Amino acid sequence: MKIKELFLKQVLDKNANDIGRIDNADFDNETGEIKTLDIALKKNILASTNITKINYEDIATIGDYIILKIEINYEE
Repeated sequence: MKIKELFLKQVLDKNANDIGRIDNADFDNETGEIKTLDIALKKNILASTNITKINYEDIATIGDYIILKIEINYEE
């Protein structure tokens, strides 16, 4: 998978809630492995976009969607 494909994927939490899209990724300089992903959380039209950082270990699968092992509370 190319890195630009990662940024086009929707992110779902463990309850299958669509929480947003990938905004940034941090990589290990030596191994090239993903360390963390920044998610631009989905908000309503009047709210600003919040970014949350998740660890790679919190990802269950990367396929058509990125599915997390954790729940994200994004409606604060």
